[in-house]
Amino acid sequence: MPEDKTYLNNLRHSAAHLLAAAVTELYPGAKPTIGPPIETGFYYDFEFQEPILEDDLPKIETKMRELLGGWSAFTRRKLTGDEAKEFFDGNQYKIELINELQNKGEEITVYTSGNFTDLCRGGHVENPKQELGGFKLISIAGAYWRGNEKNAMLTRVYGTAFQTQKELDDYLKMREEAKKRDHKKLGKELGLFIFSDLVGPGLPLFTGKGEIIKHELEKFMRKEKEALGYTFVHIPHIAKAKLYQKSGHMGKYDAMMPVMTDSEGDEFVIKPMNCPHHFELYKGSAHSYRELPIRYAETTAVYRNEKSGELSGLVRVKGLTQDDTHHFIRHDQIESEIKMILSLMQKTYRVFGLDKYTLNISVRDPKHKERYFGNDALWAKAEEMLIAAVKNWGVPYTIAEGEAAFYGPKIDITINDSLGRPWQLTTVQLDFNQPENFDLFYISDLGKKERPAVIHCTILGAIERFMGILIEHYAGAFPFWLAPAQIIIAPVSLNHIQTASLLKEYLLAKNAELRIEIDESGETVGAKIRNSASQKIPYTIVIGDKEATPSGVWEDSAMLSVRRFGSREPINESLKQFSERIIKEGQKHYEQT
Repeated sequence: MPEDKTYLNNLRHSAAHLLAAAVTELYPGAKPTIGPPIETGFYYDFEFQEPILEDDLPKIETKMRELLGGWSAFTRRKLTGDEAKEFFDGNQYKIELINELQNKGEEITVYTSGNFTDLCRGGHVENPKQELGGFKLISIAGAYWRGNEKNAMLTRVYGTAFQTQKELDDYLKMREEAKKRDHKKLGKELGLFIFSDLVGPGLPLFTGKGEIIKHELEKFMRKEKEALGYTFVHIPHIAKAKLYQKSGHMGKYDAMMPVMTDSEGDEFVIKPMNCPHHFELYKGSAHSYRELPIRYAETTAVYRNEKSGELSGLVRVKGLTQDDTHHFIRHDQIESEIKMILSLMQKTYRVFGLDKYTLNISVRDPKHKERYFGNDALWAKAEEMLIAAVKNWGVPYTIAEGEAAFYGPKIDITINDSLGRPWQLTTVQLDFNQPENFDLFYISDLGKKERPAVIHCTILGAIERFMGILIEHYAGAFPFWLAPAQIIIAPVSLNHIQTASLLKEYLLAKNAELRIEIDESGETVGAKIRNSASQKIPYTIVIGDKEATPSGVWEDSAMLSVRRFGSREPINESLKQFSERIIKEGQKHYEQT
């Protein structure tokens, strides 16, 4: 049974055609536009004369199954521009696509299966009737034509498809679990972040609880990087537009925020990335070969003009915080530097239980060299050296043609979370072009100027995105070191609040960084325990007459009734045992690396 990605895309693309065929039969006035395969299935965008609802999806799905019985193959026809426009007369969306194909001098082809014909480049299964074993329509959403908010709003119908019903059932089961773990839902329930229409889409506002998680992640990465000799630096959030014109981002990077003009007429931009600033920082002083590698690190915000239709909670935002690094190295240090970075990545992921990952090496598209910065010789050298470094590290990889950054090839590392879903996180880019462009150099052992190579790297990627992934990975039940509130002390009555306060003081004296709260509400102790569990607090300690100390002083031998999140029965242990255990838990992530 075929299982490769190309086959799955062809299967899902075929299902998108089937969806469009069913919609045009059920809603004769509907205009189909485009329907590509995506990571989780497929979608098709339509202009409907009257709105449809998700309640209409079963009817459409039934029609799809009915039509599938007559879909034994796809047949291809090549049309002239005039023939294609005549065929799709009345559908301005298809006409726009046809005009673009004509302007580019590209072939115009249509594919037919059953009684449905669509404008299409191809990529289908040979026998949809036999091969489309399981498909389901999932949801509907609004979508601007071609993702541009200035265009018409269309109706996007999402679906998914697999070759067997079992694969579909497994996916739907995983999807239901993913719904329960949705970071947008859990983020609201746990009080971690909000979005404000007045602040703007894609710009999350973190509460005190959310900021604790973000801060702990940043602190963890800083400690790991400082141990490896990184120097933490700080740069402003804006720069003259000339800086990003020089770097090539203005013109080759399409997510730049609009240019601003100051009171003196100078043009400025909000930074979409940090490398041009770091290049200028490197140039601020002379460097000897003995200093290299120089590793600049910074955890800082960048801003990108993402389309509103592409924003999604924390995992796709306009304002994101990167754990960014730039390595200025001699060419003979490239392999060892990449090995060091990949080892750091491996150790970091292990802390979060994200130990399943794949490597892609993204290289230039040789057919479209105009999209990239620099000359052929530098690109060939960078790609060869990057591939050699990964080979020598000994981890399997695949080549992704056309996915390189515009200034250099890169390693993209994709992890699988607890539900097996892939997320692209760490990026390691090898750059020979920007050192030429910015005239970066160091003095060699022979006293001559030499060009360094630059490695651009993030480990977690965007902290916001990583937080969204972690919320879903842990289902909101963070490990002790990341939990916003680590311990809730629940007094049985108001008479026990003083005893609870003394216990908090005792524990903070052992470790002042513990995050401990006392539930002083008038709720019953049972309600307090349930509230703590709903907030997924790692530990809840109940304090009543049994635990109260006659002298008012807590001693190591005092016994506690401790409830750990996820466990039904309380643990009875001494205060000494508990305090030693939580101190160790608070440092466990550092011990793991």
